[in-house]
Formats: sequence, C-alpha cells, structure tokens
Amino acid sequence: MKNTLFNAGLAVLFSTALISCNNKGAVTSTSSNDSLSANNNAINEIVYVNSDSLLHNYEYFKDVTARFESKTKAAQADLTAKGNAFQREVAEYQGSAGNMSAEQRAATEERLARKQEELGRLNQNASTSLGQEEAQENEKLYNKISEYLKKFSAEKGYKLVLTYSTANPTVLYADKSLEVTKEVVDGLNAEYKKEKK
Repeated sequence: MKNTLFNAGLAVLFSTALISCNNKGAVTSTSSNDSLSANNNAINEIVYVNSDSLLHNYEYFKDVTARFESKTKAAQADLTAKGNAFQREVAEYQGSAGNMSAEQRAATEERLARKQEELGRLNQNASTSLGQEEAQENEKLYNKISEYLKKFSAEKGYKLVLTYSTANPTVLYADKSLEVTKEVVDGLNAEYKKEKK
C-alpha cells in the first residue's frame, strides 16, 4: 500500500507543472542584449523540485504513509482473522457432514455460503474505504504542496515550478542550479511542524 500511496501521490501531485504568475512584465526591446537579458530572466524564473526527494523528506507525507499503512495492516489482520474462522467452520462442517441429515447439510451449506458472501462484502468495503481515504490524503498532499509553492514562488519571483522524478521523468535534464527541493522541503516541514502543535 505504501507504494500505491507513493505512486498515487506522485501522479496526483505532479501530473502538471505548478505555475505562479505573481510577477507580470513583458520585455519589448528588440536589441540582442535585451533579448539575452530577457532569456536569462526567464530562466531565473523557472525552477524544479525533485519529487522523489520531496516526498521522502516531507514529514507530513511520512506521517500520512505511516497512518495509512497502520490502517491497512489492521484491516488486513481483521479480514485474515475472519477468513481463518470461516475456514475452520468449513473444515468442521466437512468433518461432520457425513453424520448430518440432508436437511442439516443444506442449512449449514446455506449459512456458510452467506458467511462467504459477507466476507467478500467486508473485503470489498475495506478496499473501497481505504481507496477513498487514500484519494483524500493525496488531495490534501497536493493542496498543501501547491499552496506552499504559490507562496514560495511569489516570495522568490518564480513563475514556473517543474517537477523531476526518476520514476516518472517528464523532465529529462535540469541543471542543479535550478533545483529548489531542499528549500521547499524545509519550508513545508516548518509549516507542518507549526500545524502539529
């Protein structure tokens, strides 16, 4: 489930580039120096975040992942216990079926079939519930990072924040001087620390 949460977080979180348009200005000069200057300014307004590092170091994501893993393990343990109890009942029935009347066998088989269906529904409900919770957590994660990046970009004068990920390389190369991952992680963790108090 951790990989599912991580991959879903990456997909939701960084499916598109985050844009902040707080600095509005157009360069209208035709000289080559002004053109070079404009290009350098545009490059300075574009940065990237390594999403692998961000998620690996973001305390909120670590806490959410730990909580989700705990809930998943608890749900799996509950379903396993109920499944084992059902298997024991089936084994008991199979061991004593020869001593039962046809009517007793039919009633027991019907009861066991209902229990099996109930176990299937419990399994489906647990999966659905965990899936919905995972989607909600991914949305919260996306919103937290997106909102932070808007403020961060406004402060720093960035107009475009790209993402880089080894698992999903939409950016094939980016100069290390454009990476702001550590600053973003530090800022996100500082905000999360305040929230936890």
